[in-house]
Amino acid sequence: MLRITEALSPVPEGTRVSVCVDRHQLARRRWRGTAEDGTEFGIDVVEALRHGDAIHACGDKVYCIEQSAEGCCLVPLKQAPDAAHLGWRIGNLHFKAAFSEEGILVSDDSAVVQMLEREGIPFTRVQRIFQPARQGGHSHHHDHAHAHEHEH
Repeated sequence: MLRITEALSPVPEGTRVSVCVDRHQLARRRWRGTAEDGTEFGIDVVEALRHGDAIHACGDKVYCIEQSAEGCCLVPLKQAPDAAHLGWRIGNLHFKAAFSEEGILVSDDSAVVQMLEREGIPFTRVQRIFQPARQGGHSHHHDHAHAHEHEH
């Protein structure tokens, strides 16, 4: 099994060989995968890989991540206030979203569908490669030079 610690950059020239994976597994930093030609990979990366990333090159083959499509809801947007309000509504449900010229794309989940239907917000069910916007990280260090307690 080949161990992968980061994506290749720039992507080498060669025949693409897919390593198919779903979004949930791809979001993890440690996992195992098998390419369509049977080559096995152990993924151990600092930052999660993304659809299209090249992870290994050997001879004329370039092994690339191929994220599988999944059921999503596409909500077209008309005006900026509508987009902001909808983003806030989806954020309140703690769902990830992807944003494009087409609109907002969210997972086809019953909670999202119920909210969209209840509010009369038009949407279309689609099969897409869902790549939600990366969320900003949060870090809280406790290595202060003075003594005190935090309540969490």
